[in-house]
Amino acid sequence: MLEVRVATQEDTAVIAALMDRAIGELQQGFLSPEQIASSRAGMGLDLQLIADGTYFCVEEAGELVGCGGWSRRATLYGGNHSAGRDPRLLDPATERARIRAMYTHPEHTRKGIGRLILETAEEAARKEGFRELEMAATMSGKPLYESCGYQVESEWFDENGAVPVPLATMWKRIA
Repeated sequence: MLEVRVATQEDTAVIAALMDRAIGELQQGFLSPEQIASSRAGMGLDLQLIADGTYFCVEEAGELVGCGGWSRRATLYGGNHSAGRDPRLLDPATERARIRAMYTHPEHTRKGIGRLILETAEEAARKEGFRELEMAATMSGKPLYESCGYQVESEWFDENGAVPVPLATMWKRIA
């Protein structure tokens, strides 16, 4: 049975390990090996999400099988090391909350983990008054997000790494 809980600082090492494995394995077939390596410049652990209480761990039998969350801050994507971070709080009346840092353990895909995180994040953002959400979606995540009602607003390239990595800004109305 899948269980969702709010992530804590004590989870950071296991979250980082899951992210590293998911980045390396789940983007195969969507990105070249060079793009996968380059994507690490724009992906990874954002401790602000954990500090804000907006990041979730999904466990099955005590094992971390997925993580992800949402944010009330302006940063659209990236880890602590990524360029372009903006900690400004968003205005729920006029701005979209963010879906952030969604990762599934490669041995646990297609079990509803991503959908569970999205539903949990959407409900939390709705409770804080947000009416829309947006994200920077990877090409490997895009099919899941589309199946959950997110629409592509634009496609672009993250140029923080050695080679450009394709991403899509996707959004959804939740209220």
